[in-house]
Amino acid sequence: MRDNQERDSEFVDRLVHINRVAKVVKGGRRFGFAALVVVGDQKGRVGFGHGKAREVPEAIRKATEQAKRQMIRVPLREARTLHHDVNGRHGAGKVLLRAAPAGTGIIAGGPMRAVFETLGISDIVAKSQGSANPYNMVRATFDALKNLESPRSVAARRGLKVSDIQGRRRETDVGETASA
Repeated sequence: MRDNQERDSEFVDRLVHINRVAKVVKGGRRFGFAALVVVGDQKGRVGFGHGKAREVPEAIRKATEQAKRQMIRVPLREARTLHHDVNGRHGAGKVLLRAAPAGTGIIAGGPMRAVFETLGISDIVAKSQGSANPYNMVRATFDALKNLESPRSVAARRGLKVSDIQGRRRETDVGETASA
């Protein structure tokens, strides 16, 4: 029991959206609630969940449990930003995530901001280009995060050393600043 509580305390959860839904029955309307929650450990793991119930706290609890079951690991550069720019989409929701230099902060809209805060990213520029629906934005953000690759995984796939790949990136960064 205590181990379970300690494991739960390492996660940070953010309520992204609550939707009141009505079911019309013979006597009138029955109201229920749908909650969208994002959970992360602020060290590179994040997940989202969707829960429905007649009461708000119960919907939030269900969503939080689902989010903890569906966590993904995201490779971060210097534990503060992404390794490269990436696009994601889900339905009509489209997002663009860009790596940012130190001190930039989180420049992102509501649902995406919650994902980045719980993930532990401190510098990122993000733009939602499609649907403003929080569900589609969160799913598109997760699609983009799943497409991220670390230099280590790219090096392993290509049969190179990590220093070869990162060395090339450093050279291009230096070349861009010299020509600017």
